[in-house]
Amino acid sequence: MSVIVKSVLGARAAIDALAQDDKALRAAEAVGELLVSRLKAGQKIMVVGNGGSACDAAHFAEELTGRYQRNRRALAAMACTDAGHITCTANDFGFEHVFSRWVEGLGRAGDVLVLLSTSGNSANILRARESGAAIGMTTVGLLGRDGGKMRGTCDHEVIVTGGGGGVGGGTSDRIQELHKVIIHGWCEMVDGI
Repeated sequence: MSVIVKSVLGARAAIDALAQDDKALRAAEAVGELLVSRLKAGQKIMVVGNGGSACDAAHFAEELTGRYQRNRRALAAMACTDAGHITCTANDFGFEHVFSRWVEGLGRAGDVLVLLSTSGNSANILRARESGAAIGMTTVGLLGRDGGKMRGTCDHEVIVTGGGGGVGGGTSDRIQELHKVIIHGWCEMVDGI
């Protein structure tokens, strides 16, 4: 069996496992409803993540400010991916503060902070959650594996194991693929605004 075939089968197994995970699906649906409600009320969505999750954060925000599947008004969303902010803050305060400083500067009570993490253990994501909660933001953890240290700390959590057997079950790449599926579901829900 080729590497590509193994990869596709691993992705399919992870998707199949998510499709059977009623708890994660119900949680994801509730978050989608929350996002729609807050955006309709004029609040904004802020998204953070490291590495591939930073790319997913940027992708999620641009689908809201630009468009997903249909033309609709632009929606207030932003991802912390600005290289100037990240390098300045990392240099001056330490990398664990790159997201929390951004949240403190731009977040407002009633906004939604979406935290993407395959492990739930990144210090900068944990600090961002603390900062968001302190200013009255609603925190949403889109997490992987067992949720890590972030499990049980957010207002809403969607935890995907990334499992399902086969090659790549429970790895960061599979978790990020599942996160992307959920993000696209949220975008589809928001497209109705």
